[in-house]
Amino acid sequence: MKRFEYVRANELKPACVAASSEGASFIGGGTNLIDLMKFEIETPIKLVDITQLELKQIESTPEGGLRIGALVTNSDLAAHSKVINNYPVLSRAILAGASGQLRNKATTGGNFLQRTRCFYFYQPDSVCNKREPGSGCPAIGGENRGLAILGTSEHCIAQHPSDMAVAMRLLDATLQTQKADGSTRSIGIKDFYQLPGDTPHIETVLEQGEMITHVVLPPPIKGMHTYDKIRDRASYAFALVSAAAVIDVDDEGTLSSVRLAFGGIGSQPWRNEVVEASLEGSKGSVPDIVKAANILLADAQGQGQNDFKIALTRRLLKQIIERAVNAEDA
Repeated sequence: MKRFEYVRANELKPACVAASSEGASFIGGGTNLIDLMKFEIETPIKLVDITQLELKQIESTPEGGLRIGALVTNSDLAAHSKVINNYPVLSRAILAGASGQLRNKATTGGNFLQRTRCFYFYQPDSVCNKREPGSGCPAIGGENRGLAILGTSEHCIAQHPSDMAVAMRLLDATLQTQKADGSTRSIGIKDFYQLPGDTPHIETVLEQGEMITHVVLPPPIKGMHTYDKIRDRASYAFALVSAAAVIDVDDEGTLSSVRLAFGGIGSQPWRNEVVEASLEGSKGSVPDIVKAANILLADAQGQGQNDFKIALTRRLLKQIIERAVNAEDA
């Protein structure tokens, strides 16, 4: 690990100012950043410790939603009564990720900023466009079993690793941020992540020194909340394919409301509203599911080892829709 300057911030604006210089990074839980520093994949020259900031509250909003401080730990968020009762898909997604020890340290804000677990990204002796723009992507034609099939480019096929962010994408979360000059902005999660294109090293729209301060959830969504995660082993593994869903079925057995977001298959938490619209108003029959899967996977591109994700995603979608329909019949 390379030497770095350490700064402990006690106020929000000074923290952003301290992190606005090139090569500076915020540190909260540090569950991903410290690993990257050990491998010298990330080499910040300054760490700004934000753990003393007043960003650890979960509050109801006037609109009936929730406002979550960026420093709320994953464990506390998953265990909060209003999350369990009103946003169970979020609680389940968080509990599906990492170990209890990591969830006790990892923060809500930091979870959005996890870096990919691509094999080549974690190998300092390998080229990688995320680490060294323009150096190449050996995952294309190489070891790519866990990597993305949607939202990729000829420069990068890395997958987004977060479980929590998949549920947040489903729930239309808004990220509130502050910059070094004191200005703030609200960023819908739909607009927060950037596709790799020819700049895969630029993953979000955050500017240098801009900090996520809160995450705002809209009012709860009616329906069956589920989170399914398919992985190589039963615990502490990243998703091969995962799906967050909120589905409501009316008295006639019609899918009246459908929301779906996927993990493991995209370069970012993946949601396609056209897929949802194709299922709403249907009975969730096999032809309905096939049509929706065809829309979802129209642009999917496997790279050999990860081709199986296309078929696996189809099966998971079928399982989710049939579960919702059968639950209504029970």
